[in-house]
Amino acid sequence: MARARDLARRAREASETVGRRIADRRDEVGGQRERSSRTPAEVRAEIDALIGLDSVKEQIDALSAKIRVQQQRSEHGLAAIDSSHHLVFTGNPGTGKTTVARLVAEMFGALDLVQIGHLVEVDRARLVGQYVGHTAFKTNRAIRRALDGVLFIDEAYALTPPGPRSLDFGSEAVETLIKRMEDRRDRLVVIVAGYPDLMEQFLTSNPGLRSRFAREITFPDYSNEDLVAIIRRHATDADYLIAADADPTLVAIFDRARRSPEFGNARHARTLFERATQRQALRLERHLDVGLDRDVLRTITVDDLIEAATP
Repeated sequence: MARARDLARRAREASETVGRRIADRRDEVGGQRERSSRTPAEVRAEIDALIGLDSVKEQIDALSAKIRVQQQRSEHGLAAIDSSHHLVFTGNPGTGKTTVARLVAEMFGALDLVQIGHLVEVDRARLVGQYVGHTAFKTNRAIRRALDGVLFIDEAYALTPPGPRSLDFGSEAVETLIKRMEDRRDRLVVIVAGYPDLMEQFLTSNPGLRSRFAREITFPDYSNEDLVAIIRRHATDADYLIAADADPTLVAIFDRARRSPEFGNARHARTLFERATQRQALRLERHLDVGLDRDVLRTITVDDLIEAATP
């Protein structure tokens, strides 16, 4: 009986090991590594078209300008500043950090700062292992995937949780990352992101960490007017039309929502739009047999929005 249980345990462990190796291999080769065909001007135009984020756009423009000027100086034989291009994005959830990171990666590729310009997004689970030596392996694997592009670490502060460092492998991931950021600075850009206060704790968790980053960019919360523009853009992209007189209602909905600790900025606007389409569908369902015209099928009313925002 004991032998049978032992054999079953070994079989289960072998199956888990194979599954883990398959997942690891999939992670290592996964992700898009195709260079975009867009020019720097085209990428910057998409950044400029983002709603709000004026201060972020100014910082990205300054970063792009510095890269281009340094490249021109090199072409003329002038000394170039060998500066870091790693970035820190701080801001609350739903403020566009991941979207901007993707566009920055593409811009870096278009500017030939990196050869490809793809984005590899990871979090603590993708970097930190469960036993000694596993963390360095996982972190290096993520870095290999990101070579010639950008490694984007969301909620980077999770790598340095409170408590003794000896009890957590996150510090090993940070130490591995710091070394590779320096060794591979010609082929790798790292962007770390998260809440402002927690990111400050992360940057001070290791003496060599903050100095590796060239710039810290703060992503402000969206204004109510920005959120109205965002939900209207979601509607346009999905071939819907939000009633023209809905703006005061939307402002009131967003103003109430931002008082909640779970408020998600642009994510809240997207969720509200999706719920409003569901409310519209329920309202129109009983009229489907008689047929509905195009405008009715497209229009989301004020009542749809109010019902969608009701818990």
